[in-house]
Amino acid sequence: MGVVTYSMEITSAVAPSRMFKALVLDSHNILPKIVPEGIKSVEFIEGDGGVGSIKKTNFGESSHIKYTKHKIEALDVGSFYCKYTMIESDIKFDKIDFVTEEVKFVAAGNGCVCKMTSEYHVKEGCELKEEDIKKGKDRAMGLYKAVEEYLVANADVCA
Repeated sequence: MGVVTYSMEITSAVAPSRMFKALVLDSHNILPKIVPEGIKSVEFIEGDGGVGSIKKTNFGESSHIKYTKHKIEALDVGSFYCKYTMIESDIKFDKIDFVTEEVKFVAAGNGCVCKMTSEYHVKEGCELKEEDIKKGKDRAMGLYKAVEEYLVANADVCA
């Protein structure tokens, strides 16, 4: 089994504390409200959001994927850091065993930079192409920007 690592940074006009709260701590309430056509619901099926918790995301009808389950591996609220592993999904991963994501929000001016690192644990004998990874990252970027726009328009949310 090999590991393919993909990193990216996204800048935002929103403070790191608000982005972290919206995308990590309160995502189960915020995301279905902001993008109801993309995310129907987010629920904890184990735990309360801390380390070891398992979160299930149910996607909208038009999505190519129906659900994912993520296990929170590490969480540092004070430094706006989270590490989680996608442990289950309804789509069959023919090339990937699992994916681990690390996300950290760092202050930059009046906003922040979101630093994301993904580790794709590729099955023996399989190759993962960068364009396959990029498709998923483009969807994540769209979600990130939708949350940012919502927070800019609603200064009291996640304040």
